[in-house]
Amino acid sequence: MEVLRFFEYAFVLRALIAGSFIALLCANLGVLLVLRRLSLLGDGLAHVTFGSVALGLLLKVQPIYISVPVVALSSLAILKLTERARVYSDAAIGIVSAFGVSGGVMLAGLAAGFNVDLFSYLFGNILSITRGEMVVSIVLSVIVLSVIVFRYSELLSLSFDEEFARTSGINAGRINALLAVLAAVTVVLAMKLVGIMLTSALLIIPAVSAFQIAKSFRGTLFFAAFTAVVSVWVGIFLSFLMNLPTGATIVLLNLAFFLVLYTFKALSAFLSPRR
Repeated sequence: MEVLRFFEYAFVLRALIAGSFIALLCANLGVLLVLRRLSLLGDGLAHVTFGSVALGLLLKVQPIYISVPVVALSSLAILKLTERARVYSDAAIGIVSAFGVSGGVMLAGLAAGFNVDLFSYLFGNILSITRGEMVVSIVLSVIVLSVIVFRYSELLSLSFDEEFARTSGINAGRINALLAVLAAVTVVLAMKLVGIMLTSALLIIPAVSAFQIAKSFRGTLFFAAFTAVVSVWVGIFLSFLMNLPTGATIVLLNLAFFLVLYTFKALSAFLSPRR
């Protein structure tokens, strides 16, 4: 009965629906980022999101409308720094993320009064998502997932061998820019689910969990999406039932999935007959 009552609350249903779409998005894009060795891109863009949220609160505009274009431009800036300024990708991420954090702190210092709101974005609260935010999350998630589906072969080729992809006629620059924008949108959406501080975890952990057992690229995408969605549903239920922080609960469940799958893989390798 307690479980059935859980679904009677409108705010819980909104959280489950939006959280499922965002989890699918993070899991699929996370696989692409991990394969491209761009795992830290999510963390860097999350820091930029902090600055964009502060700007939105200062201007009294819904932060998501400010964050999407600002973070997308920042993601493209990281790409251009890597390509044209002879800066390694991790250094470029560090430069842009430092600018985002310092900008957010500066804005928070100049305009006192929204520090509490800013704190809520740092750690997320999917249970407080509004109907409008849910609709925006669904629409953006569907758009990004559709782009991944239609550009699947090109993204797959670039993820495993960029040089071969270039010689095959794929416009690597355009696809890399597309991936950067998709990452930006994903990070902004994940902000509401697990917060700015934990966004990179939702991008990385489901992907590396899937790598432990999946035998193919499609299988990796499926298992990453499965673990992400299950962790969101169970995390929301546990946080609601036990009054726990939702974002942290979701991330810890993802970590538990990884530890179980890693242990299973290690035991399987140990017990399998050696040739």
